[in-house]
Order: sequence, then C-alpha cells, then structure tokens
Amino acid sequence: MVIQKEKKSCGQVVEEWKEFVWNPRTHQFMGRTGTSWAFILLFYLVFYGFLTAMFTLTMWVMLQTVSDHTPKYQDRLATPGLMIRPKTENLDVVVNVSDTESWDQHVQKLNKFLEPYNDSIQAQKNDVCRPGRYYEQPDNGVLNYPKRACQFNRTQLGNCSGIGDPTHYGYSTGQPCVFIKMNRVINFYAGANQSMNVTCAGKRDEDAENLGHFVMFPANGNIDLMYFPYYGKKFHVNYTQPLVAVKFLNVTSNVEVNVECRINAANIATDDERDKFAGRVAFKLRINKT
Repeated sequence: MVIQKEKKSCGQVVEEWKEFVWNPRTHQFMGRTGTSWAFILLFYLVFYGFLTAMFTLTMWVMLQTVSDHTPKYQDRLATPGLMIRPKTENLDVVVNVSDTESWDQHVQKLNKFLEPYNDSIQAQKNDVCRPGRYYEQPDNGVLNYPKRACQFNRTQLGNCSGIGDPTHYGYSTGQPCVFIKMNRVINFYAGANQSMNVTCAGKRDEDAENLGHFVMFPANGNIDLMYFPYYGKKFHVNYTQPLVAVKFLNVTSNVEVNVECRINAANIATDDERDKFAGRVAFKLRINKT
C-alpha cells in the first residue's frame, strides 16, 4: 500500500524557507550558528591568506633571478633574421609607377621609419664611433646605464636617403629603394670581429635576369662592427639599427621578381632550411608600367 505524502501548501514552503534562513528558536543562520560561521570564515581567511603569501613569495624569489634588462634565455635567438622596409603584407613590394596611391603608402612608411636616422637627431643623441671595432660598454661591477649608441646617419644611405629626393626613394620612377635591417639580438657580436655585408640576388635564374642592376648603400652593403653588441631596449635607449639600402635600377616591368638578400658574416648561418629568415630575407618585387 502506497502512502502518499501530504502536499505542502505554498505558504508552508515559504515558512520553512524563512526558518532555514533564520531560525529564531536556535539562532541559526542558514543552518549554522554564529560561532560556526565565524570558525568557517576564519579557516578560509587563514587558508587563502596562506596561499596568497606563498604565491607572492614564489613570484618574488623567481623575479630575483630575472634581469630587468637582459632576457634570461635567448636560445631561440641565436641567429638574427633580416627584414625589409617598407613593411608590407607577405613581403610583396608592388609599385605601379603611373598610380601615385600604389607607392605613396610605401613612401609614407619610409619617411616615418627613417626619421630617427636624421643626421641632426643622431648628432644630438648618439656618439661618433671608431669604425671596424665593437662598441663595448661593460658594467665592470657597476651598472653602466644607459648605454651609448653609435651614429648611423641618414645621409649614409646615399640616393636612398630620401633627403631632397623628388623621386620619393625612386618609387615614382620605377627605381625603388628597399631597406634591409638585421633583427636585434642582445649581446650578440655579429661578424665575429670580421667585416660583414649584405648581398642580394634573384632566387632563380629567371629572377636574376629580370632583376637587372642595383646599387647598395652603404657601399657594398657593408655593416660596421661598431653597431654591436646591442644591450637591450632598456639599456640601449637611443640605439638605431644599421641599415643597408638597395636601389633597383632596371627591374623588368610587369614581372614578379623573387629577391633574396643575405648577410655574409662569419657567425651567422644562412642555410638553415627550417628557418627561412635566419640571416636572410626573401621578398617579391614588381614594377608595373603601362
């Protein structure tokens, strides 16, 4: 025989809920007395306080092993890569000589990029260094901060400096300048105390034919040792990377040309197939003329 439970009215349910929240007879709130709630709150206060203190101590100990200026681990940056300017999507430099808008964006990017290289700014912020030797600034037990940087003047870029240039870095005449820069690696002595330079060529035979002639600034694409080592963004406040400008003189029109530029340095490998940017950069160049 099934015994049916008496169905409670809505009022009874509400009264039971009120009594659970606050029982005036036993002075219990949510089923616990004030003393019980106090012990629970005290336990969690101590527990989470301990966790917070342990986390803070762990972070403090870890931060003592980390320098504010030099990354602790740099194993993934053993070989610097190369990049180009103007910076474009997919590293494609496309110029339509008769369409100003197609190359004006490149010109604006280059103007902004080269502004810190103005001779007046370099003379104000950086040093005239002795070429052919590293510009080392050791701490010798005392923090030598900030580090000084060597001047790289915009005028060193010759016909690609853009100074008083009515051709807008050659983009308006179909003889564009492309700038090569080496990525920064802290405390890296590029060149291993030997001279180094950047060279460019077509990736394939047909690219070499279509690429035509070009000139480089500084001469022969040289990068001087005095711009190394780099001590980091916080140490080397006014550091400006050395550049190599490549001015393409007679690229075959209306043809996509694959160009590859490499840094020739004793301690920079450029043949790692797993890293296409290690010591080199490949980009596409197309000059459209109607």
